Formats: sequence, structure tokens, C-alpha cells
Amino acid sequence: MDLDWPGCPNARDVGGLKTADGRTIREGVLIRSESLQYLTPEGVEAVRRSPVSRILDLRGDREVAEAPTPFTGTPLAVRQALQDPADPEHGQPTIIEACTWMLDRRPELFAAAVKAIADEPEGAVVVHCHGGKDRTGMVVALALSIAGVPEDAIVADYFLTQARLAPWLERQLAAEPDVSLHPEMIEFRDTRAESLVAILRHLDEKYGGAEAYLRHGGLTTEDLDRLRSRLIA
Repeated sequence: MDLDWPGCPNARDVGGLKTADGRTIREGVLIRSESLQYLTPEGVEAVRRSPVSRILDLRGDREVAEAPTPFTGTPLAVRQALQDPADPEHGQPTIIEACTWMLDRRPELFAAAVKAIADEPEGAVVVHCHGGKDRTGMVVALALSIAGVPEDAIVADYFLTQARLAPWLERQLAAEPDVSLHPEMIEFRDTRAESLVAILRHLDEKYGGAEAYLRHGGLTTEDLDRLRSRLIA
């Protein structure tokens, strides 16, 4: 469900998605978005009027320092970067390789991000990175997988970002006169369904799936049960 948060066209509630056994993801519990730095003043007020109880910022220290959101440093916001400051730049040539590199290098940080969703006692948790596509997409996909949402529905939700961020990508391409750089820009800014499919296959083949990966990162049975209770109506 799209949210009317002016400045953040990619903000949406994943509530309403169905699990494989026919249950429903609750509305007003898990919201995904691009960085809230883009909110207009009206958008900030819309968030403040909403049932949001926690904002989970997945960006790194430098990103946050360069572009704080209106909620950075407030009790509402929690930082959970998915890379350690000591990690090198990923240096990977494709978005799939970059994402799987992050997953393999820091499973404990991805597990901590999912645990933050599970641990919030009430209200909605907003998960965001910069564009709200890859880091956000992986964390949301992991959470929805634990809740039992089928892969095709998880991938379809991820793919919704492509249309919402298409004007943003078009503006960035138009602002870059060196067209030789455009393929790389598209590679890391577009949101293709096959990218998430490949990332999920990696988790299946290397770890045995999303749940096994999160357990590898440190989540317990109690954490996973609490997440399901939070998400499933």
C-alpha cells in the first residue's frame, strides 16, 4: 500500500501481502522507504501523524553524516548499518554481487536489522537506506520470508520500487554528460526483479534459505517467533 509521504514516493506499507498458508501481513507494522531525508515539510508531518514507532536507518556513518533525516538523533530513529566501518568498499561489478558480498560479510548486521523489527513492541517500523531498494529490499525480503510470504510476492514487492524511482534515475542520467558512465549507473540504481531472485537463490544455496541465514547471523527461535507474531495478522 503506497503511503502519502510527500518527498518519498517509494514509501509503502507491505501490509496486505499473503503468506503461503493464506494468512495476511498486518498493515501498520512494516513500512519500507527511501531515505527520509527527501521528505518535504508536509511529508515530515505525515510521518509524525502516522503510527510509526521506530525508524530503522540502514545507511553507513558517512551517509548519515552527509544527509541526516529529520529524525536522525531523535528517540524515534535507530541506526543499523549493514557494513562495518572497517569493511573495504565492495568493489563488485554488479548489484547482485555487491549485495551477496554484503550478506556474506556481515550476517550478524542483517540479523540485527531484522531483530530490530521483531523487537519493536507496537506501531510501525520504517526500514530505509538511501533509495530504499537494495539494502532495504534485502532486510524486508528476509523479514517477509520468515513470515512465510512466497518468493514471487516478495520479488513483486521489491520490483514496485522500479517505477517509483524511475524519475529519480532519469534525472541522474540526464545530469551525467558522460554517457559511458550510464551503464554502471543503471546497474546500481535500477530495481530489476531478477536481482532479488538471484540474491534469494544465493541464500538458498549457501545457507539453506533466509531462516538459516538469520540463525547463522545470531537470531534465535524466540527472535524468529516474535517477528512472525509482529508481522502476521
